[in-house]
Amino acid sequence: MQYLLLIYDKEADWNKLSEADQATMYKEYGEFTQSIMQSGHHKAGHQLQPISTATTVRVRDKKRVVTDGPFAETKEQLGGFYMIEAKDLDDAIAVAARIPSARYGSIEVRPIVVHNQVSS
Repeated sequence: MQYLLLIYDKEADWNKLSEADQATMYKEYGEFTQSIMQSGHHKAGHQLQPISTATTVRVRDKKRVVTDGPFAETKEQLGGFYMIEAKDLDDAIAVAARIPSARYGSIEVRPIVVHNQVSS
């Protein structure tokens, strides 16, 4: 089963880290990514640009409304994700708990709905 592991943390806290601490965190992420690639869990994953680059799109009464920034003001922001293959929710939670940001922020574990593609 596929799961999306959504990584939430406080962007402001990241910006307060020294360059050395940021480098350490990137190293931990690299090691984590390599480990889940080797274990067969890894499907995809990326860090996101800062929330200042976000754009939110809504359509209301058939009119497109575009606003700067993320969908909602929150204490923690979505900073990245991993898509993984796991045997069950417990396996996905075990992988999520190893993500370095789990020590500072939170990791949302969401099952992915896989739709069968119909060829025409």
